[in-house]
Amino acid sequence: MEILNSYLSGLIMPVLLIILGIFFALKLKFFYILHPLKTVQSVLNNRKNGFKALSVALAGTLGVGNIVGVASAILLGGAGSIFWMWVSAICAMSLKYAEVYLAMKFRKEQNGQFYGGAPYYIKEGLRKKIGLKSAYFLSLIFAVFCVINSLTTGSLVQINSVSSLLPISPLCFGIAFTVLAFFAISGGIKRIGTVTSWLIPALTASYVFICLTIILSNFADVPKAISLIIKDAFNLKSAVGGFCGFGFSRALRYGVSRGVLSNEAGCGTSPAAHASSESDNPHGQGCLGIFEVFVDTILLCTLTAIVILISVQNTVSSPMDLVIRSFEQFAGKLGGIAVTALSVCFAFATVICQYFYGIEALSYVSKARAVKTFFTFIFCLVLLVGAVIPMSLMWQISDLAIAVMTIVNLICLFVLREYF
Repeated sequence: MEILNSYLSGLIMPVLLIILGIFFALKLKFFYILHPLKTVQSVLNNRKNGFKALSVALAGTLGVGNIVGVASAILLGGAGSIFWMWVSAICAMSLKYAEVYLAMKFRKEQNGQFYGGAPYYIKEGLRKKIGLKSAYFLSLIFAVFCVINSLTTGSLVQINSVSSLLPISPLCFGIAFTVLAFFAISGGIKRIGTVTSWLIPALTASYVFICLTIILSNFADVPKAISLIIKDAFNLKSAVGGFCGFGFSRALRYGVSRGVLSNEAGCGTSPAAHASSESDNPHGQGCLGIFEVFVDTILLCTLTAIVILISVQNTVSSPMDLVIRSFEQFAGKLGGIAVTALSVCFAFATVICQYFYGIEALSYVSKARAVKTFFTFIFCLVLLVGAVIPMSLMWQISDLAIAVMTIVNLICLFVLREYF
């Protein structure tokens, strides 16, 4: 499996993400870059009806990786890697817009509630091109691996990344975390949307406030950090490190320690959240998808990078160690405690969102209530187990699930390019 992942996650997937990201950016005429005011206006016009869906999607995107993943990029490729994370994010915005737009176009409605996502636009969009059976088969492949991803990336790997951060036993942490997660997910998309609509803005605002306080208090060092990012960007080590680090910011968000993953844009998971939106404007919701990438990478990752680069760290044992030491340098022990607590809370938001992605994909495969109940039980069980056991094979399975989903989704996006 490790050899297979080295090709899928380490070569095919990142190449497709970069090439198709540029392709869709050109096809969309870089409107979100050339016409930022119109894009912002579309976001604002759609914020009321699309906010809860955006909050759920952001819960799946924001996570430990926005904090630890940036440290990984810097350790891997130097300060210049941050520049290439910015470039990658700009390309990823076009993919996010494309998949959200398609999810809105092909979504379904039942009892006044919308649902949809990648399996639906894969099946309905491709049926006239490759036949219904082939299109359905591809959509099933995506849905099955999405369920696997929810149980590994969204449950096991995520909690395993944060279970050792707090000064309590992993078992006690796992029990408390699982009980809270069950309360959130047992209410379905409405409760998940309500929880994330309160949690994500609060977490994001808190993290931004802490970072800005540190940056503004040490503003004299900021120009030097930005200069270092630009100067160090144009060498091979930083370019490679940046593209890998951009992937690692997603991978470490899920707790994956290896493999080159990209922004969730292109993976095909977040369209399920956007499809549940009360909005009837595909373009407006697509712009919210672009905003999702902006907050995730351009805003939070950049703030993390600046804090790290203006700090002075000699030797660190891990990316998380680098982050904690950087915040402690400026804000003392309280800074380290704050960034640790925020990491755990971001992980919680990611877990409940990934459960939603898993249950939506499973609903595409089977509508039976017993199947959904069993999945909920298994999800909570593996969440608890993930807090107390070391993982190796699960990381491989997680890498494979994300790679297969992303490759299938990207190919389908390209085939359906006529919709843009």
